[in-house]
Amino acid sequence: MIKSMNIAWWVQRWAELTPDKPAIIFEDQTISYQALCSRADRTSCWLQSIGIEKGDRVAVMLNNCPEFLDLFLACSRLGAIFVPINFRVTSVELDYFIKNCRPRLFVHGDGFADTVNALVLESYLPPMMVAVVGKAKFNTRVFDFSEGTRRFEGERAFLTRSLGPANPEEPQVIMYTSGTTGKPKGAVLTHRKTFFNCLNADIFFKLHFSDIMLIFLPLFHSGGLFIQAAPIFYKGATIVLHRKFDPLMIYRDIEKYQVTKFLGVPTVYRELLKVNPENRKDISSLRVCAGGGEKLTKGLIKKCAQAGLAFRQIMGQTETSILLWASENDPLKKPGTVGRPVFHAEVSILDDRGKLAKPGEIGEIVVRGSIMMKEYWQDPVKTEETIKNGYLHTGDLARMDEDGFFYLVGRAGDMYISGGENVYPAEVEKILKVHPKIEDAAVKGVPDELWGETGHAFVIVSPGATLTQADVIAMCHGKLAKYKWPKKVSFRSQFPRTSLGKVRKGDLT
Repeated sequence: MIKSMNIAWWVQRWAELTPDKPAIIFEDQTISYQALCSRADRTSCWLQSIGIEKGDRVAVMLNNCPEFLDLFLACSRLGAIFVPINFRVTSVELDYFIKNCRPRLFVHGDGFADTVNALVLESYLPPMMVAVVGKAKFNTRVFDFSEGTRRFEGERAFLTRSLGPANPEEPQVIMYTSGTTGKPKGAVLTHRKTFFNCLNADIFFKLHFSDIMLIFLPLFHSGGLFIQAAPIFYKGATIVLHRKFDPLMIYRDIEKYQVTKFLGVPTVYRELLKVNPENRKDISSLRVCAGGGEKLTKGLIKKCAQAGLAFRQIMGQTETSILLWASENDPLKKPGTVGRPVFHAEVSILDDRGKLAKPGEIGEIVVRGSIMMKEYWQDPVKTEETIKNGYLHTGDLARMDEDGFFYLVGRAGDMYISGGENVYPAEVEKILKVHPKIEDAAVKGVPDELWGETGHAFVIVSPGATLTQADVIAMCHGKLAKYKWPKKVSFRSQFPRTSLGKVRKGDLT
C-alpha cells in the first residue's frame, strides 16, 4: 500500500506529529488533527460494520460540515469510492446520480428531506443502504450516522492489503461535472491525481504549515475539496469551514482567525464588494486570494485590489482540477490572460489537425500527466471522446502568446458559425463586460434563416443604469467584425448558474 498518496494517511501522520494542531474550525468549534484522525477512524469502523468494502461507492449529499470530511477520509482509508453530490439538485437529478453510480450507501443531511422523500429509496437495484446526518423523519428506514459512528469511538479499522488502496491509480472519488451542457458525467479521480493536484496547489497558494484557509465553496466540487481542503491536510495546516456563503461571516472570520488563504468565484467577490465598508473587518492577514470558476474581468480585479483582495487567478475543471494560474501581476502585464500551466502537468494547445498550435493560433486546451481523471464512470463513449492519444481534451478554446501565457477564446461547444465565419462568444462577452453600464453578459448562438446562426446577448445592467438593445449592439462598433455583433439582446436580472458560478447558457432563452 502506498501510504504517501493517501489523504487519510496524511491526517494520521499529522495526528502523530502535531496532535493538538487545529485541523478544522467549524462554527467556532476546533477539531485537532488527533480528533480528526479519531473521527475518520470511527467512521471507517462504522462503514466496515455495515459491509462497505473496497470499490463500493458511498454517495454523500451534505452541506459543508465535518461529517463530510470524516466520510471522505474514511472512504480513502478503506478503498471505497467517495461520491459527493450537489446538495442543490432536484429529486430528478438525484435519481440520475444514484442510478449512474449505484452506491452501496447513501448519506445525506436532514435538511434535504423533501428532495430525498420524493424518491422510493427501497426500489433501487442493487439495494442501497441509507444514513442521515442530523434528525429527521424519512419514508424509509435509515441509519443514524452520528449514533452509528459514536459506537466505535477509540477504535481503528481493520485493514488488509486488498481492502485499502493498493496503488495510487485506484479510484478515490467520482465527482460529477457541473453539467452546463448535457447530462453530468462522473469523473473518476484517483489517489495519484489528488496527490499531484495538492502539489500544484501547494505551489500556487504558497502553502505553509501555519496557513489558515477559509472554505465556503461547496465541498462537493473540486474547488472546495481538491483545491482547498485536500492541500491543507497535505500541509498540516488549518481549515476554517463555513456551512454556506455569508459575506459578513467571511469578513468576521478572516479577522477573527487571521485567515491567510482564500478562494472564491467572481460572483463571490462581487458580493463581498457590495458589503458597506463600515461592515468590513480587518483582512490584512490575507496573503493569497484566488479566483476561478469563470474568467475575471479587469474591472473586478481592480475593484478587488482596491478593497484589499488582490488575487491570483486559476483555471481548471473537474476532470483535472487546476490547469492554469496567473499571479497578481500577470493580468496587469498580460491583460486578459488566464495564466500559464501548473508545474505538475503538460498543458498544450492543439489545432484542428491535432498538432501543437503556434503562438497566436486558436486551438483546444489539452492536458496529460498525473492530474488527469482516469475515465468517466460507466461511460466509455464519452471517455474515448475526451481522452485521445494520451491527452485529455478540455473543450476550452484558447491561444498562447510567445511567453507561454494562455488566453481563453471560449468553449468548443459554445462556438457558432455565422455566415460561414466562426464566432467565439467569449470574445463578444469580453467587449460587453468592460462597459460600466453592464454588470454581466452572456452570448450564445441561435438559429437564423439568413446567416445560419447569429448571436443572442443576455445582459445584466449595472444598478441605476439603463440600456436598450441598440445601445448594447453599438458597444461592438469598431471593436468587433460586424458578423460577430449580436443581432438580439435580452435583459435579465440574474443568470442561471452552476454552484461554482458558471452561467448555464442552455437555460438562457
